[in-house]
This record gives sequence, structure tokens and C-alpha cells, in this order.
Amino acid sequence: MPKKKPVNLSGDGTAAPSPIDTWWWLTHKGTTTSFLCISLFALLIRSAVSMFPYSGAGTPPKFGDFEAQRHWMEITTNLPATDWYRNGTRNDLAYWGLDYPPLTAYQSYIHGILLRTFNPESVSLLSSRGHESYHGKLLMRWTVLSSDALIFFPAALFFVLVYHRNRARSDVAWHIAMILLNPCLILIDHGHFQYNCISLGLTVGAVAAVLCGSEVLTCVLFSLALSHKQMSAYFAPAFFSHLLGKCLRRKNPILSVLKLGIAVIVTFVIVWWPYLHSVDDLLMVLSRLAPFERGIYEDYVANFWCTTSILIKWKKLFTTPSLKSISLAATVLASLPSMVQQILSPSNEGFLYGLLNSSMAFYLFSFQVHEKSILMPFLAATLLALKIPDHFNHLTYYALFSMFPLLYRDKLLLPYLTLHLLFTLIYHSPGTHITLPKTKASSSFSFTSFPGYVFLLRTHFFISVILHVVYLTIQPPQKYPFLFEALIMILCFSYFVMFAIYTNYTQWNLSSHVRSADKEKKQI
Repeated sequence: MPKKKPVNLSGDGTAAPSPIDTWWWLTHKGTTTSFLCISLFALLIRSAVSMFPYSGAGTPPKFGDFEAQRHWMEITTNLPATDWYRNGTRNDLAYWGLDYPPLTAYQSYIHGILLRTFNPESVSLLSSRGHESYHGKLLMRWTVLSSDALIFFPAALFFVLVYHRNRARSDVAWHIAMILLNPCLILIDHGHFQYNCISLGLTVGAVAAVLCGSEVLTCVLFSLALSHKQMSAYFAPAFFSHLLGKCLRRKNPILSVLKLGIAVIVTFVIVWWPYLHSVDDLLMVLSRLAPFERGIYEDYVANFWCTTSILIKWKKLFTTPSLKSISLAATVLASLPSMVQQILSPSNEGFLYGLLNSSMAFYLFSFQVHEKSILMPFLAATLLALKIPDHFNHLTYYALFSMFPLLYRDKLLLPYLTLHLLFTLIYHSPGTHITLPKTKASSSFSFTSFPGYVFLLRTHFFISVILHVVYLTIQPPQKYPFLFEALIMILCFSYFVMFAIYTNYTQWNLSSHVRSADKEKKQI
């Protein structure tokens, strides 16, 4: 007789559903239901992470990013808009001066009103510096959580509904989980403490608008993203080249370009209006958005300039103006292949790859990149997770690892490990997302076909595990206090370069696939 499978019983004697049964129910209840359930779980995870320390907790005199965000609320709620970016006795720009575009300032003002209503001392001018009361911290955490729920989540739903119109439900639920349970974004926004969910949410909304053909809405949403955080420019080459490529294929390309240009200009004028009344005010704000005096890199970010500085002392060999020109040229050259492909052969899938390739080019080669900037290419990779599941899995690991020293300093080791485990469990959940058949556009090339690639990848992973242990247990030599950070940087950079080569090749291969498909149609 065949053995019966054991049945788990709940407290009242009824059969308890297994995790597989729960996942099956979730993936077969429709997109909206799946999104709602996963959203609630994602909010719960965010709330749990927010219970841990944040950047600069209890470390005067300047504290960290948490204090910077609070200070901006203090400034915007107590001073007129024209003084938000101006140095003065009541706004010392040396102490966390506002260095993001006006939409971030407006967001700080709205959140500051909330804090002033329920905890006035947390945003009182000058006297509130370093304020870390329980209620103040609770309100600050709530502002990030509400921003996620009101902006990033609806944008993600918009994208999912457009992107998954004709796709299996199990894949949809998995993709929703990948987007909403993005471990890098959760750790930075709800652990370290920032509001990346707003600019990234606006960007995801703009991407969804592209996929459904609403180009004017695309321009409005992406202009808002740029007006919130200048790092949204990482995606600008992809939006520009894709929309230009589509406009050039119309009967009246100039009219199409003008229409989109007007949408961009109107959006920027509305957002930047308080600073358009004088050239000095406008230049004052713009100067705050590009802090070139900080140098081409800070800390140990896994990009080209910081990694190669071990051998080439860029800051000693070149002046800051020269480095600005060199980094600009390198960034443009790295973005150019992706842009040309979309101008010549625009497509929705190519556009998503373009977002990934342009943002990775900016991360690797642009001026003044932070560890947190990996959020940009990682978001684009998340949108493509079903197309490149294996590479997405590896990118998630190394994106998290590249931020490990930063998160460890913030005392976020436990959330780091827990979210990594959660991602792994969800990534390997039942479904077809990991074993999707390769498309013609990507089947002709894969790193796995190269001799030694699998060995190299496993060696990378083994070294990363060793570095985790070493970083946590061994003190670095006094002569080289940042030795371990440098090794982590080199390891992550090497993977990011391989990943960028693969995704750029894949995007260009889409064009050859389209051309071969057109030839087949003509022959038929």
C-alpha cells in the first residue's frame, strides 16, 4: 500500500495549509488580490526593519541621513522657499544643507507639517538639531512607510497590470514579490533612512506609462522623478532614446517631439516655479545639486573610479574639472550603445534593457557615486526579473553585498541577513519563473557557455562568504584600515562589469532578432 502523506493539523484539529498550498492560493486569485496580499506583507516587513537603528543614530555632531532628512523638514517648515537653498544664520548649509531638487523640498515640507502638528519640538528651528525622541523617530519612520504605500506601491501595481496583461498568474505573483520586497530598497529607506521610494516610484510609473503608450504621462512622471532626486538622471538616456526612436517613426516626428518637450517644460516650470523668478535663485539651487567639491567618489563604492583608484590615483593625477569631463565622457560612451539601439529599433523590451544599461553605466562611470546608487540599476533589473532570473538572483546578492559595510555601520546586520534569506525563499518559490524557456533574442549568448564561468561565479560567491566572516570577526591591519571594504568593492565591481556586458549584448541582440523576424514575414 502506498504511504499516506502526513497531514499537519491546526489547533482545532483541521488540516493546516502548507506553505506551498498558501503560495498556490496566492498565485491563483488574480493580480489584484495577489498584489494586495503581498503589499500587506511587504508593509509588515518594512515596519519590522524600521524598528532597527538608522544612519547616524546617537552619533553627534552631524549624526547621519536620518538627521539630514529631519533637518530639511525643520528648514522647509520654518523658512520661506527662497531661503531653503541659501546659506545664512538660520540655514547653515555646512550642516546638512538641502542638496536635492525642489520636489524633495516640498516633500520635506509636507512631512515637516506632520511632525510640527504632533511633535513640534522635533522641527523647531535651530534648537531641534540632533532631535531623537521616541515620538519624533516614530513619525519619521511613518513618513517613509506612507510614502512607500502612496507612491511606490501604486506605481508598482500600474507596472504589473500593464506588463503582465498576458502572462501566467504564478509568474505575476512572483514578480510582484520581487518588486515590493526589494531588499536593497527596504534596507536603505526603512533601515538606513531615505525616501528613494518616491523618485523610484515615479520612475516605475513612467516606465508603466511607456509600456501602455501614454508618452505625455511618461514625460510628466519622469520629470517629477528628476525633480525629486537628480540620480533619476541615471535612467534619462533610456527614456530619451526610446521616446526619440518612436517619434522618428511617425508621420510628423517634429510635432511628436514638440508635444513631449512641452510636457517636460511645463512640468519643470510648475515644480521649479519659486526659483525661476531670478537667475541667481536658479543657479543657487543648481549649484547645490552638483557637489563637485566632494570629489569623484566617496567611501568604497564598487564603481570604476573607486576600484581602479587602488592602482591609479585619479584625484592626484587630475584636477576636479578634468575628472568631471573624463567621467562625463566615460558615462556617455558606456550609455551610447544602449541609446543607439533604442533610437534605431525602439521596443518595450529593449527599453527595459535600456533602463538597466544606462543606469549601470552611470553607476560605474559617473561623478560622485554612492553605495546607495546601486538602487537605480537594481530597480531596472527587478522589472526585468522574469527575463533574466539567474542574473537577477546574482545581481541581488552582489548589490546587497556592495552595501554591506554601510549597513553594518548602521547596525543593520540582522535585517541584512533576514531580508537576504527572505529573498532567497521567495525567489525559489514554486512556479515557472526560474525555468522559463529562453527567448531567441537571448539564447545565442550566455556567460554560462564560457569555459570556467560557473567556476568563476562559485569562486566569487565563496570569497564573498569568507569576506562576510572576516569583516565581522577580524580587525583589519592598522596600516590598511579599509582593506576589507576595498576587497568587497573589487569583488562586486568585477561582477557588475560582467553583468553590464551581458545585458548590453542582450539588448543589441534584440535588434537582430527583430530583423530576422521581419525577413521571415517577408518570405512568407
